[in-house]
Amino acid sequence: MFITKRMHPFHMVDQSPWPLLAASCALGLAAGLINWFHHKNMMLLNMSLMTMSLIMFQWWRDTIREATFQGKHTMKVVSGIKFGMILFIFSEVMFFFSFFWTYFHSSLSPTMEIGMVWPPTGIKMFNPMMIPLLNTLVLITSGISVTWAHHSLMVDYKDVFKALMCTIFLGLFFTILQMMEYWEATFTITDSVFGSIFYATTGMHGMHVIIGTMFMIVCTLRVKMNHFTKSHHTGMELMIWYWHFVDVVWLFLYLTYYWWPS
Repeated sequence: MFITKRMHPFHMVDQSPWPLLAASCALGLAAGLINWFHHKNMMLLNMSLMTMSLIMFQWWRDTIREATFQGKHTMKVVSGIKFGMILFIFSEVMFFFSFFWTYFHSSLSPTMEIGMVWPPTGIKMFNPMMIPLLNTLVLITSGISVTWAHHSLMVDYKDVFKALMCTIFLGLFFTILQMMEYWEATFTITDSVFGSIFYATTGMHGMHVIIGTMFMIVCTLRVKMNHFTKSHHTGMELMIWYWHFVDVVWLFLYLTYYWWPS
């Protein structure tokens, strides 16, 4: 007779096709990008993106089932997941640190090729008191509303949905304002080192806002399906950590990229 009772707090993951399929799609994405750059053909890239989206959806669906309905995410497993999120956010901090390092390296000792001034000659910078300041207020407000959602979940569950919807609206509003700013900009990503680092940093931050907004939409749907409780809401907690990280990065970005050059 085989012993089937589990004698440890860890989650022994079941066999799944998603890791192998995701790795294959990642190869397809890389090949699709190369094909797009060299031959202007996006078919492989689009197919890989659609397939990867389907794999991600089903993989996360399985994870939600294991956590919410099968009870496989014990306290030990949750602790490991949170530590993994901390390491992920730390890697993101270092990712943006590299952008800031490049920015300060170029701005504190501008070369002769860009006029030995910062911003470089010919670059008309944004007014930091206009759209950039509004975007800062929007993100700070979204940080307050997502904290309100967490507090409501911990206390009475009454205003969680309302607070999350408010945060989603603010995240989408931020993205729209960023698009308006890009549309009205007088310089492009090819205009000296300033244009390159400006659009690289703000663009990557904007992508993180979009990902965080999608993360929040998923959490909002799970709230409507009663997946979270006062003592078991790891997915929402990780989303809040990620969103606060996005907020803090923007504050540094606003001060260095918008306010300081002006």
